Amino acid sequence: MNPKLTFFCELEQDALQELFGEPDVLDSLVELKASVSMGILDLSLERAEIIRKLNHAGIQVIGWLLLPKDEGYWFNLGNAPQAVTRYADFKTWTLENKLQWQGVGIDIEPDIREMEGLMQGKAASLIPILRRILSARTLNDARVTYWNLVYQMRMDGYRVDSYHFPFIVDERRVGASLLQRVAGLLDLPSDREVLMLYSSMIRPYGPGVLWSYASEAESVGVGVTGGGVQMEGVSEIRPLDWIEFSRDLRLARRQSDDIHVFSLEGCVQQGFLERLKIFEWEGPVNLPLDQARKTNVVRRGLQGFLWGSAHPFLILAGLYGIKWLISSRIPRKKK
Repeated sequence: MNPKLTFFCELEQDALQELFGEPDVLDSLVELKASVSMGILDLSLERAEIIRKLNHAGIQVIGWLLLPKDEGYWFNLGNAPQAVTRYADFKTWTLENKLQWQGVGIDIEPDIREMEGLMQGKAASLIPILRRILSARTLNDARVTYWNLVYQMRMDGYRVDSYHFPFIVDERRVGASLLQRVAGLLDLPSDREVLMLYSSMIRPYGPGVLWSYASEAESVGVGVTGGGVQMEGVSEIRPLDWIEFSRDLRLARRQSDDIHVFSLEGCVQQGFLERLKIFEWEGPVNLPLDQARKTNVVRRGLQGFLWGSAHPFLILAGLYGIKWLISSRIPRKKK
């Protein structure tokens, strides 16, 4: 049995219309029984028309909520009120255009303005990071707002998907929050958690990282095959070729029956949809066991560091105890 496939699609209006203007795209999605996580970059009539076309074809669509770039683009600690407003506008747009959704997707990533500033070497971009590190209130307030938002989405009848960086699993395991405060993220509960295990971003270690984390994901995100938002000061990363893509798909399939692919437009551009129709999911693949072992060592070190960041007083007490134990065993000189 083939896994459930969901394709991310993150395109501006004109490019989106061009993509779905090709009849083979809809036919391929139907044949693959695939879903689409549609990036909601705008609430336009033109985008609504594309959604209706997918609905009419029987293709399930997830509303992947995004913000304007000047509000951070992805959801994070700094734009919780804007996320609430975006969802309210999304609901109104949905009702006005009679759109159908399989669920709603929440993408938790750093503020795009901070990322661009850091890539360009702007020291001012460090200021919000330092504020988050020093103040736990920012995380707590955003957590309450986002948890209430997820609750509202569920009350509205939507399944909620969350898209997370994989290290959130390590931080969750030890009950820490340092990485969330540094990067502006938060550990958001959802109905289906997708870990973004994009091997193209971390060559040549990608396969080992994917294999290490995939068993802990409710859905495995593979990619990048092309596309994605353009960030100033960030050079474009070479997308996966077919050999790399098929390797990652087979690795993900051995760990999960639910796979997300970033992105649909990249797969169309490289001609991957036709190949996926006859893809041998159980075909041979070299398991990256050595890379995964090294990744696990790094993860254990990271978890230890994060645990220490969440329990500094225990660390200090332990160090004091060791000092006392050592000093008590050293014989003192008689006067």
